[in-house]
Amino acid sequence: MRIVYMGTPQIAATILEAILKYCEKEPSMEVVGVFTQPDKPVGRKQVMTPSEVKVLAQSAGIPVFAPRRIKKPVPVEHLKELAPDLVLVCAYGQILSKEILDIPALGCINFHTSLLPKYRGAAPIQWAIANGETVTGVTAMRMDEGMDTGDILLQRELPIDPADTAESLTDKLATLSAGLAEEILKRLKNGEELKRTPQDASEATYAPILQKEDGKMDFASSAASLADHCRGFYPWPGTYCYQEDGKKLTVLECKALSASVPEDTAETAAAKISTEELAAGTLVPSFLEGKHPRMVVTTGDGLLEILRLKPEGKGEMAAEAYLRGLRNLKEIKHVLV
Repeated sequence: MRIVYMGTPQIAATILEAILKYCEKEPSMEVVGVFTQPDKPVGRKQVMTPSEVKVLAQSAGIPVFAPRRIKKPVPVEHLKELAPDLVLVCAYGQILSKEILDIPALGCINFHTSLLPKYRGAAPIQWAIANGETVTGVTAMRMDEGMDTGDILLQRELPIDPADTAESLTDKLATLSAGLAEEILKRLKNGEELKRTPQDASEATYAPILQKEDGKMDFASSAASLADHCRGFYPWPGTYCYQEDGKKLTVLECKALSASVPEDTAETAAAKISTEELAAGTLVPSFLEGKHPRMVVTTGDGLLEILRLKPEGKGEMAAEAYLRGLRNLKEIKHVLV
């Protein structure tokens, strides 16, 4: 079986690595070519850098193609010349035309990091966390011309840990996806026909590509929602807010506190003031007092504690260290916007 693989970031490289290991054990299967996105400038010096998939493929001696638009005649001809029986795809970054989808006899199978039809689109991992989901997974899908609308072949679930960020969950889903890819290859090798289940479009939800603006914190929303967004948007685009003086604060870690603090806790005295009278985005002044100041912010529903942050022009630090570094806390002015 001749296989062509299409993918770009690290999660796609993890899957490719599993496919290559399986093919080593099964001489009847071979990855004959890899398609990935073109090299892109990275860092302050804008050094042209290859994708993780390209690096892995080249190290394995596999021909690599990196067209800017795979739908163009030349890339399509390259694919036809490779004569694949099967095309496997994960996070490639380009839409495949019907002409391409029709080339392999066994079709094109995509590994999508959500339980389709939920979270179709470019950022399913990030939006699942940001929306407070407790379960996600991976779907192996027979691709069609739509955006993640093809028939479902196999799915595997994965619980979302309350401490998961987009970064940690991506690593977990990469491992799960790699195992699913190997399972599909085993079934195809054994001549098994993969059952196709159409998606229920009425249950579809979407995970649009992330923009930097998505990370702007809206303190009028709930503390729980803000905490979920912080986890879901880490490390990119990140969550951030501004002090009244206009300086940016990037929030790296935070947690929701109880909206009403029980009378028998140490937090009671600090929360004696009626936070309902404080505008959303206000630092609760009493939490800033004492030996260990804490950065607790009012929201539209509950209190949010910021644990780690990155002030504009400075490195990452604990919120307590940041507060200790301020002279009488005057710089912060008790309000975040």
